[in-house]
Amino acid sequence: MLEIQGLHAYYGKSHILQGVNMNVDKGEIVSLLGRNGVGRSTTCKAIMGLVSPHGSITYNGERIDGLAPHQIAHMGIGYVPEDRLIFPGLTTRQNLELGIKKRGVPGKWNLQDAYALFPRLEERADTPADVLSGGEQQMLTMCRTLMGDPELIMIDEPTEGLAPQIVKQVGEFLRQIADSGMSVLLIEQKLSIALKVSQRLYVMGHGEIVFEGTPDDLQSNESVRKEWLEV
Repeated sequence: MLEIQGLHAYYGKSHILQGVNMNVDKGEIVSLLGRNGVGRSTTCKAIMGLVSPHGSITYNGERIDGLAPHQIAHMGIGYVPEDRLIFPGLTTRQNLELGIKKRGVPGKWNLQDAYALFPRLEERADTPADVLSGGEQQMLTMCRTLMGDPELIMIDEPTEGLAPQIVKQVGEFLRQIADSGMSVLLIEQKLSIALKVSQRLYVMGHGEIVFEGTPDDLQSNESVRKEWLEV
């Protein structure tokens, strides 16, 4: 579904991504792990066209590197950024409705689906988004992205700063959307979450992929964990 070959990306003169190769198949949860600052978020931004990509990015057989972000979104890729980017002056319901790709055209996901995933959003439907808790805002931004009916969703650090109960809900959310046939590229620092929900994992270090394998492979590879993941 998504195939990346020889991906490089820069911020000014800083060479952030240095030849990244990775892929995500249909219905698969793939985690991209690594310490802060190694290029994980930049990978998502390059795929989404928010950072200029140098290399090959293919989605469903079509090259998307060089396309504008809105073109990539309309091809079926959703992106949940780390900073959530809710619209604070709008209600929860209005934020969700902004995610709808085509007005008046029924999609795979609707408000009731979002409320079923996270009942708290229905309880807070008429509440301004800026007074929601951090966990509620995370639920909101993930469900808003679903409203655009993506086939692949990239989620950047969804459990950052959240209470353990909300972290558990996020894990259930990931499993449910994968069960629906959607693919997930998860950027995550919590190794425990990634090991539980992923079919495959990549570890990034210094802008390159330094490990690829299954959760069992990573659990048995102490040297990779110590060198690239553990503090």
